[in-house]
Amino acid sequence: GDGVVARPPDRWGLAARGALVGTGGPDLGYAAADRDVVWADLAPRLYAHAASAQWNPATAVHWDADSTLPAPVEQAVVQIMTYLVENEQVALVVPGRLLAQVHPHFREVLQLLAVQAAEEARHVEVFTRRALLRGGRMGTSSAGGRASLATLLSEPDFSLATFLLPVLGEGTFLNLLSFLDQHAPDPVTRVVTRLARQDEARHVAFGVAHLAHRSTADPAFRSRLRGAVERRHDALLDTTGLNADVFDALVLLAAGFWEPAAVARGYRLVQQLQEEMDDGRRHRLARLGFPDDKAAELSALHTRNFM
Repeated sequence: GDGVVARPPDRWGLAARGALVGTGGPDLGYAAADRDVVWADLAPRLYAHAASAQWNPATAVHWDADSTLPAPVEQAVVQIMTYLVENEQVALVVPGRLLAQVHPHFREVLQLLAVQAAEEARHVEVFTRRALLRGGRMGTSSAGGRASLATLLSEPDFSLATFLLPVLGEGTFLNLLSFLDQHAPDPVTRVVTRLARQDEARHVAFGVAHLAHRSTADPAFRSRLRGAVERRHDALLDTTGLNADVFDALVLLAAGFWEPAAVARGYRLVQQLQEEMDDGRRHRLARLGFPDDKAAELSALHTRNFM
């Protein structure tokens, strides 16, 4: 970025980058005030792209599209939307928390995290609206799913939180949202999952670019990434993983209806989805410099809750 220094002094605080900063003033003590700890060369371009790609839920989605579904299929959509809202709420809170750590000198990172949070707020809105569109009630929320998401809130380090949420969690969600787009039984479900995926792809791109930058600057940092995955895995050993209602809903969506041959096909497609999620995680881990065998090990430790 233009004029970006490696370690801006804390006393620069909220001053614009490039300003002549007078002596004195408060020392604001940012936790993430080192270029290698927060930066990605892609950040300015990603922010510009994000700013130009915002969409309005009121006009981008045709909420009145005629699409009455069989009751079991509608309930499956509602259950999946309930699950998506829960996950997007953690994806909304985490960038907000990280944003407060970052020295404002790295303004494009601040801007990108702020837009990311706004995009997640919009995903919460559209998934909630689709869940309630036909007058039903929300689906179930499992203790195991909430426990998995809570571990994302407890990681204080900027890079490690970026690794666990955008790179591994939202990266895995790219496959899930593609699956939902492909198997959506109605146009509203298809459009909201497709629009959300476009946003999520930027979040993943920043995470991968940032961690590739940091891992290149400090190859030993990869052991801390590995440690973060292992700690999270150990913390979740006694939990159930993915809500069984969500798994069943994904199978039904892929099957189309409850009939043995169709359900068997739906089950195979959900198994295939999980293999594609694993492939995606391994590919992103390889981008960060992990050898294939280590990438496979770490991907296998990822939460069964997907996010």
